[in-house]
Amino acid sequence: MLLRTFGWSFAVTVIGLVAAFIFWGWEGFAVVAILSILEISLSFDNAVVNASVLKKMNAFWQKIFLTIGILIAVFGMRLVFPLLIVGITAKLGPIETIDLAINDKDEYERLVTAAHPSIAAFGGIFLLMIFLDFIFEEREHTWLSWIEKPLARLGKLDVLSVLIAIGALLITATTAGAEALVGDHETADKTATVLISGLLGLITYLIVGGLSDYFENKLEDEDEDEDGEEAGEEKAPASQRNGNVQLVGLAGKAAFFLFLYLEVLDASFSFDGVIGAFAITNDIFEMALGLGIGAMYVRSVTVYLVRKGTLDDYVYLEHGAHYAIGALAAILLLTIGTHVNEVVTGLIGVLLIAAAFASSVIRNKRVGHEPGSGGQSSDAEVEVKV
Repeated sequence: MLLRTFGWSFAVTVIGLVAAFIFWGWEGFAVVAILSILEISLSFDNAVVNASVLKKMNAFWQKIFLTIGILIAVFGMRLVFPLLIVGITAKLGPIETIDLAINDKDEYERLVTAAHPSIAAFGGIFLLMIFLDFIFEEREHTWLSWIEKPLARLGKLDVLSVLIAIGALLITATTAGAEALVGDHETADKTATVLISGLLGLITYLIVGGLSDYFENKLEDEDEDEDGEEAGEEKAPASQRNGNVQLVGLAGKAAFFLFLYLEVLDASFSFDGVIGAFAITNDIFEMALGLGIGAMYVRSVTVYLVRKGTLDDYVYLEHGAHYAIGALAAILLLTIGTHVNEVVTGLIGVLLIAAAFASSVIRNKRVGHEPGSGGQSSDAEVEVKV
């Protein structure tokens, strides 16, 4: 299982590090290795959330996520996206942008950094909506019950997440956004840019998430209708698992929009990694290679969690990952006007997931649950409060 899941990641790591040494020597080797570790530490919570979505999809779409999805993640977000941002903000053509990135690395870094307010606003609001919709939803298991249960009751107001996200965007745009630096370090009012970018992040979430939910619900309704025609038989829901084997997965339009949702989610998580990488190197190829290796491991961890049924065995992991998403969303919005060290961002996510995992282990011992039993406990559920 381990070799089959991480085999490609191991192979890419070896090839990537050897290539880094050949082209850039030991210094390039070290830079690529550090960037890989940075990406993994910043995106582990991404893997957990991805797994909670990926387990709903059938085997075909899981393979699409691992093939086409990884190409988008590595080449699209880690290489093409920064070039695209520079081209748009500096009004340069593709060839001019590539030439700038290769031959004038300092100017390229400055232009990417100058675009950070709009990038952070888009990603911050998108991730904030994911966190809010999770925390306002009633669920079987609660981790921080004293917070989650009251918020779940408030979540009966459907538009609450949107209202809070808009309020956070307005506060950010009129405070941090107005103080952002652009151009030749001249203070400029970035309120409109931050507002527009944040609204685009909100709209993207509502469209992609809404469409995936619509087709998923439609598919479930069709299954129920078909099931009603078969007297005396009950069809297992799409998300039901038997041990570690998923019986049915979403396909068609529902899976397609879930795939789009996963790609936008990955893009939002990659923003801080791409910007933070400039603290280590401004070489676009070293950056793409290092972050790409890290992205491979994030995808492999996602698949491993799905195949092992880890989220069913450790029920608070998903909670910890979403709290990490909420923290990352707040940090992205904060970084529009204030620098936050990437180490802090990575540590917050790791600590929250580690705490959730520890709480899950304690819960399993209390209820007599053995990992690998498909989420079933031998005794009645005993809630663990943190």
